[in-house]
Amino acid sequence: MTRISGRIVRPGAVVPGHVEIDGPTIVDVAADNRAGDDIIVPGFVDLHCHGGGGHTFTTGDAADARAAAAFHLAHGTTTMLASLVSSPFELMRDATRDYLPLVADRTLAGVHYEGPYLSGARCGAQNPEFLRDPSVPELAELIRVGESRAVRMVTLAPELPGATEAIAFLREHGVLAAVGHTDATYAETKAGLAAGATVGTHLFNGMRPPHHREPGPVIGLLDSIAVCELIADNIHLHPGMLAFAARSAGPDRAALVTDAMDAAGMPDGKYELGGQEVVVADRVARLARNGSIAGSTLTMDAALRNAVAAGIPLEDAAAMASTTPARALGLDDEVGALEAGLRADLVVLDAGLTVQRVMRAGTWVPTG
Repeated sequence: MTRISGRIVRPGAVVPGHVEIDGPTIVDVAADNRAGDDIIVPGFVDLHCHGGGGHTFTTGDAADARAAAAFHLAHGTTTMLASLVSSPFELMRDATRDYLPLVADRTLAGVHYEGPYLSGARCGAQNPEFLRDPSVPELAELIRVGESRAVRMVTLAPELPGATEAIAFLREHGVLAAVGHTDATYAETKAGLAAGATVGTHLFNGMRPPHHREPGPVIGLLDSIAVCELIADNIHLHPGMLAFAARSAGPDRAALVTDAMDAAGMPDGKYELGGQEVVVADRVARLARNGSIAGSTLTMDAALRNAVAAGIPLEDAAAMASTTPARALGLDDEVGALEAGLRADLVVLDAGLTVQRVMRAGTWVPTG
């Protein structure tokens, strides 16, 4: 039996107490006024990540993917999706197959295809060479290769031909459909949501901007039950916009994500994303060819700090980093909160919200 004491961050509250762990499972969470000053939060759940620590998910290399997951684990991310970018179908299929062992051993919670079914006008750093309209036959083959467990989320633009059919197909097969990289009108966004989309991919970024006569996808997503991803790196979103979106959606519908690429945790320099050169300078990743922001260099612990610095209460920021994305994935009966019966995934932070220790399934992991 292991006991960890400190300020326990639970849904809606921060209370002094301790977490008792037996093997891989939390067995009790109790108040204790004698607890220390460490802050204990649930292990982070990242819905949207392309890599980190010099390693990428986007090429389908299993060893590289395992190393990228280990980098983020050291920063407190105990559950994550491996996000691909717009790619040829063959790469998507092969990556899904090759990541099956990582899904089986829970290194990954599954695969997220960010594209290729995206708007050319809002593709951002996605490679326009690989963009195409949604294809139910492609999705059916990917789900088959993924053995009904690896494919967890697909980002697509709801205004494209065949998009609502693809969204409905994903819903029927238990795969999250996310609205993103879209030039959709408000009505087109609502049609995608009505078809079954339940996530907004990095809200504001890669989307038609809001306008008071054409609200577009941002308002359509906020005015829905969809979970809205927010990249809290103070680059993709101004802190004020981050706080506004978090308040508008509420902590039960706002999810912090990294959208990190392999340059996360690495020096400035030249990198690659989806076959395109990326230049990182002062933490900002941009395409060499046109200066578009190309993912981030963020980690989830930094996202939590930035959210709190923007004025979001710690308990809400922790929910956005853990509880809400876990529920979006349908994993809230396993991870995402410090509650008896859940897996013992937690992060011990100091008063400045810097990671001190990370536990996954009851085992401390390296953080150096």
